[in-house]
Amino acid sequence: MEYRQLGRSGVRVSKLCLGTMNFGPSTEEDEAKRIIDEGIEGGINFIDTADVYARGVSEEMTGKALVENGHRDDVVLATKGVATMGRGPNDHGASRYHLTRAVEASLRRLQTDRIDLYYLHITDIDTPVDEIFDTLDILVRQGKILYVACSKWPVTLIMEALWLADKHGWPRIIAEQPPYNLTDRRVERDLVWTAMRHGIGLVPFGPLAGGVLSGVYRKGQPAPEGHKFKEVGQRDGHKRYTEETMDLVEKLIPLAEARDITLAEFSLAWLMHRPGVTAPICGPRTVEHLRSSLKAAEVELTAEEMTRVDEIIEPGGNVTNYCTLHERMCRAVNTPEKLGPF
Repeated sequence: MEYRQLGRSGVRVSKLCLGTMNFGPSTEEDEAKRIIDEGIEGGINFIDTADVYARGVSEEMTGKALVENGHRDDVVLATKGVATMGRGPNDHGASRYHLTRAVEASLRRLQTDRIDLYYLHITDIDTPVDEIFDTLDILVRQGKILYVACSKWPVTLIMEALWLADKHGWPRIIAEQPPYNLTDRRVERDLVWTAMRHGIGLVPFGPLAGGVLSGVYRKGQPAPEGHKFKEVGQRDGHKRYTEETMDLVEKLIPLAEARDITLAEFSLAWLMHRPGVTAPICGPRTVEHLRSSLKAAEVELTAEEMTRVDEIIEPGGNVTNYCTLHERMCRAVNTPEKLGPF
């Protein structure tokens, strides 16, 4: 496993990050433990979760697994706050009131004394940025979090946060977690080079575009039994399963087959080769999915293969609106009235 510097920090993380969003809704506790154990054995030292994943269940499973296997201090453990965790008016957002309580709650669920990397999960344009980062500064000084990061933040807001950090001596953002995959490369237009210029590591999620790059779905063929992405990928305004995406898949599959790997493995390996990317997040539901991701981490793509990909889907181009709609849906879903009963 290769290890990379995480932004402008002294910490090194594996070039593959283990995401735990499926823990709880799709992955039972025993399987989650096996995934974490095998991931660490395979060299992964970077684990990502969030308070809102299964409303705390993902954090609980992750924390319990790390206590039982004794590897808590061997991993860089990341979690997130800001998203809605209750029906109260202050049960969401990046205010000092909510962030302080969210960090304490995450520490309890994770059974740990500190969070190594703490993400602001979504944008909160209501809370002043100086309140947000003054609060994070206090939490860092208390030793409850070590590094701070953001997810799905626009470049303008990132730059404001960096300016305030320099002005006041507050913690700098060292990582951003954007959606980024072969169906939507628009983050390359401004976010990637901005992050590289200012020492921010990119930790992309959605490397398989929610499943469309898994290789399971082929043009003109029905989805295999148990796979419902064709329907799921169209709801709530998402247009991920389209003629254009299926054309893209058919053009990419020969590149994967020439390597004797799956399209999922090729797509993940491609992202690991992109400038500015520290570690894409894989989100396995099963141990077999994890093993496939670990295999992708061993793939070394050639310059010719990378050029061929650029010919198929141009840099900064897109055949879906994956990024834009995901950000919009995050804002829509994470409101009390959308979450259902607590």
